[in-house]
Amino acid sequence: MHTILLKVTALFYLVGALAYLHFIFTLNERSAKLGRMLLLIGVILHGAGFVSRYFVAGYTPITSLFESLSFSAFAIVCVFLAFELRYHLRVLGAFVAPLAFAFNLFAALLPGEVRALAPALNSNWLPVHVMLLFFGNAVFAVAFGAGIMYLLMERELKTKKMGAIFKRLPSLNVLDDINYRCLTIGFPLLTLGIITGSIWAEYAWGSYWSWDPKEVWSLITWLLYAALLHGRMTVGWRGRKAAILAIVGFCAILFTFLGVNLLLPGLHTYSNLSG
Repeated sequence: MHTILLKVTALFYLVGALAYLHFIFTLNERSAKLGRMLLLIGVILHGAGFVSRYFVAGYTPITSLFESLSFSAFAIVCVFLAFELRYHLRVLGAFVAPLAFAFNLFAALLPGEVRALAPALNSNWLPVHVMLLFFGNAVFAVAFGAGIMYLLMERELKTKKMGAIFKRLPSLNVLDDINYRCLTIGFPLLTLGIITGSIWAEYAWGSYWSWDPKEVWSLITWLLYAALLHGRMTVGWRGRKAAILAIVGFCAILFTFLGVNLLLPGLHTYSNLSG
């Protein structure tokens, strides 16, 4: 039952994403409300699925590729709904909800059976480390969406054509503010995630840092966002540069999460694609 719940949420995220996309092209408020309702129902079912799986497995179910992809989608939707509540930017759903659907679709294509927990993963650090990173990544996913919106809006203003999309996107200042808010929330989460991972690594493998491929790429990702935060606070990196770096940073996150697992085997690599 828990596996079905985790997989069926992909349908809610798909229709929710389509509703938000319909809103951006038509400005039909009903579409935006429908999208929000579907994502909310989906994330509630998603959460129920994880709780059910926890009791079946006996451990926090974010250890396999299936579980990690599914939880990533859950985190993205949770963070998006929080930002929509704060900024009332329904249009943001057209850029973020498809990401959640893509993660959950990938997960739904994988077998979702519960497996025995590897000894190294049997630690209270597991949920702390992984949830910090996944929710940090989810915040950066929102920044990714805001960055794309910023570049689209800037293009509309520069060409002076003021096409249909101009009426649907918020101002550049609002988008830049969202980018900065995401940075100030996501960066501490990423930092704490890496620190807790190092503590856990010392407990599990006897070393705080082993230059494992995922550790290296996590450090690269951290340095990208650290540079962006430092640039904003010292030399005024804003606007287009900040939007581009937010997009590049999230691409680094995707490679760290998926590319490293599939291409660069190491301590953090999932055993196989079947999750």
